[in-house]
Amino acid sequence: MAFYGIASNLVNYLTTRLHEDTISSVRNVNNWSGAVWITPIAGAYIADSYIGRFWTFTASSLIYVLGMILLTMAVTVKSLRPTCTNGVCNKASSLQIAFFYMSLYTIAIGAGGTKPNISTFGADQFDNYSLIEKKQKVSFFNWWMFSSFLGALFATLGLVYIQENVGWGLGYGIPTLGLLVSLLVFYIGTPFYRHKVIKSDNLAKDLVRVPIMAFKNRKLHCPNNVLELHELDSHYYKSTGKYQVQHTPIFRFLDKAAIKTCSGELPCTVTKVEVAKRVLGLTLIWLVTLIPSTLWAQVNTLFVKQGTTLDRKLGSHFQIPAASLGSFVTLSMLLSVPMYDRYFVPFMRKKTGNPRGITILQRLGIGFVIQVVAIAVASAVEVKRMRVIKEFHIASPKQVVPMSIFWLLPQYSLLGIGDVFNAIGLLEFFYDQSPEEMQSLGTTFFTSGIGLGNFLNSFLVTMVDKITSKGGGKSWIGDNLNDSRLDYYYGFLMVISIVNMGLFLWTASKYVYKSDEMKEVSGGCVEMEAKALDTSPLTIQL
Repeated sequence: MAFYGIASNLVNYLTTRLHEDTISSVRNVNNWSGAVWITPIAGAYIADSYIGRFWTFTASSLIYVLGMILLTMAVTVKSLRPTCTNGVCNKASSLQIAFFYMSLYTIAIGAGGTKPNISTFGADQFDNYSLIEKKQKVSFFNWWMFSSFLGALFATLGLVYIQENVGWGLGYGIPTLGLLVSLLVFYIGTPFYRHKVIKSDNLAKDLVRVPIMAFKNRKLHCPNNVLELHELDSHYYKSTGKYQVQHTPIFRFLDKAAIKTCSGELPCTVTKVEVAKRVLGLTLIWLVTLIPSTLWAQVNTLFVKQGTTLDRKLGSHFQIPAASLGSFVTLSMLLSVPMYDRYFVPFMRKKTGNPRGITILQRLGIGFVIQVVAIAVASAVEVKRMRVIKEFHIASPKQVVPMSIFWLLPQYSLLGIGDVFNAIGLLEFFYDQSPEEMQSLGTTFFTSGIGLGNFLNSFLVTMVDKITSKGGGKSWIGDNLNDSRLDYYYGFLMVISIVNMGLFLWTASKYVYKSDEMKEVSGGCVEMEAKALDTSPLTIQL
């Protein structure tokens, strides 16, 4: 709720209170959102390598709360906010602008430790070696996102209205208080949580060393017999509790990092090479998720600005805040999740035999297709808006286009339905397919994809504006949206999304899923490669 309470209406605050132009406000919203979603890389690395998910989340949540308090002060304390008369605000001072953005980016730093660790910490509560809990875990990410979007629904419906009609201070104060209450509830459950013990070495060092060693040995012949590659004895992994990963035939060029040589330099183990292979495979999938993330970035930026130009009246007295239309993304998603989990998955499970109904990559592909349809609909609606503008000879940016804001409902609703397949699928995919020791870091593929998608949208908006306005031409995304060509920009996004869809299909066809590997040990017994969850008392594991 706290994040969506800010993000869903931030573009309006920047334009109405801080007097930023359309391009600057869209760019700054994208940059901040990008930072919120990119900082989890650092938080996940700290969690997986040093202090664990619980303690990383704890420290980061305090920073998050501090940022929310500072932001509330920035819009409440008279000396920290621009003065306004009859709804018209004076230009903000450099100090006020600096304090406002400092507050925003303090929240971004706090999000770096909360976003990648709270969902993975929740998934850790399910024991993979309990059949009942493993089945429950299949639905976990669906319901995790469902609960997250309940907060988003309240933000886009309630908080946005409060911000525009009651006051920004109350609009930011409520999610600050809500955040404090939710943290209190979380910590009450501390004695009952399961905690995974950190058993990995320096992950970054290992990931970097594998390609370096493979490059050094590039001229050597890679043995056909996997047993000739360097690997530690299985007893080592049993005694240390670390995970041994069996060899796979993908990305064979990296196997050269495990070749035994006479140089005296210790080669990488097969396990470390396989971890690097897994990360490389995830990276290729991650790359083709950036364009879909760019499409989603429109919800809190251009879709909102588009809505401000339309007729927002509901009855004779009530006016819908443009950002509140984002609630239909949430509503369609909230309605679709139970249908997906309770009807679609069981139905497809009977057809395919897959516990998830369909594979995770098939789920992503369906979500990407729905997103392409959504941006095509957005372009068509914008064409309709431009025709109405031409028909009624509208030129001023302040003039309301006589066209209901509810024309935007289809594009919002389609993005919400797409999220059931896309956003939830991505979170589950990167958690499920990440190496065991780096599942927090693995989920940052999801968050960083959203972050870079926002940065990419910021870059595209800036470049399209510069190119189309070059030589005195009319910008596609000008300050006056009644005299711009958003339909061209949406059409451009649709084209690159279709191209990206082709790349996704090719990449997905080459991807090899991580398997639940089993190996024989003495006595004819079968031992799972991983260990059960640790339920020891909460301590910092270094």
